[in-house]
Order: sequence, then structure tokens, then C-alpha cells
Amino acid sequence: MSTPSDHQDSHRLADQIAYDPNNLLDSLIEKLHLKNDAALSRALEVAPPVISKIRHRRLPVGASLLIRMHEVSNLSIRDLRVLMGDRREKFRISDKQFKPKPATH
Repeated sequence: MSTPSDHQDSHRLADQIAYDPNNLLDSLIEKLHLKNDAALSRALEVAPPVISKIRHRRLPVGASLLIRMHEVSNLSIRDLRVLMGDRREKFRISDKQFKPKPATH
């Protein structure tokens, strides 16, 4: 028996079959004429473990990193998303991100 939580989890980007962060990372390495992930981490100004975690699907490609990838590669955000297999037309932003935090006294 599935729960609502199971249903929600099945729609996460990392669970999509087309999602392939390696293609995105490899494409950036090639476009920027870099040698490896360490050089990519330097170009993106992130710690090397960030690239490793993305490669092993333990960390999603966040918005700020996607913007940084755009800045260093001049590829559009849409092109970067296509490279990683994200075929969604729009990103959905959670309502929770816009709700004020409860006041603590």
C-alpha cells in the first residue's frame, strides 16, 4: 500500500529516469576545456565534494549552482537543464518558501 509520501517521492527530479547530472557535468568540462571534476569545481567556485555528490546523485543541482554554471559557460538555464535531463517546462516553487516563519518569543 502506498502512502501520499511515497507518491510525492516518486516525482522528485533525482528519481526521474532521464535525470543525468553526469551528462551536465561532462558537457561543462568539455565546453570549458577542463581536465576533470577538480578543475570544474574551481571554475564553479564550489568545493570538490559538491561535484562528487552531484555525480553520485546524493546532491541535486541547486538553483544557485545552475546560475553559476550559466555564468561560466554562457549556456542558457534551459540548455543546462536539458543537459541534465530535466524536461519540465517550469520549475515549481514550494508555497513553504514564501510563508513567514512563526514568530518566536
